[in-house]
Amino acid sequence: MSAYRYRLLGLLGAALLAACSSAPRNVPIEDRSPGKPPAPASAPAPKPAAEPAAATPTRDGKDGFYTVQRGDTLHSIALAQGRDWRDIARWNGIEDPNKIRVGQVLRVAPQPTDKPSDPVAAAAPVAPATSVQARPLGGAAPSAPAPVVPAPTATVPPAPEPAKPAAGAAAAASGIEWLWPLKGPVLEQFNETRNKGIDIGGKEGEPVVAAGDGQVVYVGNGLRGYGNLVILKHDDDFVSAYAHNREVLVKKDAHVKRGQKIAEVGRTDADRPKLHFEIRRAGKPLDPLTMLPPQ
Repeated sequence: MSAYRYRLLGLLGAALLAACSSAPRNVPIEDRSPGKPPAPASAPAPKPAAEPAAATPTRDGKDGFYTVQRGDTLHSIALAQGRDWRDIARWNGIEDPNKIRVGQVLRVAPQPTDKPSDPVAAAAPVAPATSVQARPLGGAAPSAPAPVVPAPTATVPPAPEPAKPAAGAAAAASGIEWLWPLKGPVLEQFNETRNKGIDIGGKEGEPVVAAGDGQVVYVGNGLRGYGNLVILKHDDDFVSAYAHNREVLVKKDAHVKRGQKIAEVGRTDADRPKLHFEIRRAGKPLDPLTMLPPQ
């Protein structure tokens, strides 16, 4: 073999060694045997489910709880929720009604009972008694019984509906001599679901007077829809409320007399100048027209 050929073989061998050294290492081997499907690709890891957002405490009391806001008192909260403030104090273990704090969550509805009432067992039907015929001794056939004549059914007239109390008739039962807080036309009458008092029309700036002797237990505008509001406590059962005032002339804890000027007619949170007036007994709204004397 010539020297030229030996040189050519040496160059080819060096090239082959270089190609082998540059080949990738640890190449996975795919099994392509007949009858075996290719290995599936690994699925991506599932994303973790988002945590639910934390529930915020309610501020309207519709779910049985209310979050105390600035300017609230236990009496004003009870008025807005149609409850007796003493019940709310008892449900929340409050000893001093003047000590509630902003952000405090109060129960404003009685706790529902989880224990269902025991079902009443259905009475088992009683089989009618078998009639027994009396036969005289000696085997003689009995005489036919006399026909039974049903007694006439008495018609009971329906009970008459109770008449609504006349204006001022319920005032004597309350023990309070009520006075109209504003003389004017009644724009909207009492409706237990829609209007928990009466709306009295007036001119802006007219005097609003106390409907009875009492103590001022609330002054403010923290109740939505009432505007500038005054609440008087007359005794352990009765309170009265005066809403939409332009200006309030009394302060909390002040004692006022029947007929004393406590505010001026306004239109705060209202579409026109008027006074919204309520009377409540143990938190329950009453129709003021049954408590006030005729105008």
